[in-house]
Amino acid sequence: MLTSALPRRLRGLAAILAFSLLCACSQRKTARVVVPPPPEAEGREAASVPSAPSPAPRRGAEKPVYVETGIASWYGPSQRRRTANGEVFDGKALTAAHRTLPLNSVARVTNLKTGRSAVVRITDRGPFVAGRMLDLSPAAAKQVDVWRPGTAEVRLEVVHAPASIEQGGRWCVQIGAFPSKAEAAKLKAKLQKNHNSDTVLQFTGDTGEWLRVRVRDDDKSRAEAVLRQTQTPAGAAFLVRLD
Repeated sequence: MLTSALPRRLRGLAAILAFSLLCACSQRKTARVVVPPPPEAEGREAASVPSAPSPAPRRGAEKPVYVETGIASWYGPSQRRRTANGEVFDGKALTAAHRTLPLNSVARVTNLKTGRSAVVRITDRGPFVAGRMLDLSPAAAKQVDVWRPGTAEVRLEVVHAPASIEQGGRWCVQIGAFPSKAEAAKLKAKLQKNHNSDTVLQFTGDTGEWLRVRVRDDDKSRAEAVLRQTQTPAGAAFLVRLD
């Protein structure tokens, strides 16, 4: 009895040992994880990775109050630089610069070629390049497929504006950029003589010397008149809303 029971007991132990080994192997295979490669460097390949969908505008504001089509570019001023609305520029935020929309307006920007869009807030003034309508932050440019090509034709739809777009506002004319302070000062003297009731300011920007004509009462129609009268090969002139 004892000798016959021993082989059966050994066979049972062998079966248990084999089952344990199979379970261990199965657990090791399941626990294996394939680690994805690290993301590409910012500004080089990251633009090709699809970004998250744009946040929807507030309920009831989907219908645009203003629509404009034109060329968008992107910009990245030096860090810690304050934008026109007083905030410190943040390249990771969905913001944009426009010359005439009220500051803090909210707009949906759509790339007419790719269909990609983003909802941005107007926090700055620009672009001060002839033929361009909008400057996007790096984050917004990537989401709208403007980062890699540099420029793209877009549709801008304002879904919220804190003030009237067509009426009111504080306006001026901005002229530049001049390669030297002497050239800017020469035109400044001429403008001050021709528009003695207005204030002509000269300042240094990221791209050179600039002039700003602050018209009496910051009136839009008067600023438009100054713009029409200002023809200079030294720098382009732009109508700019200050608020």
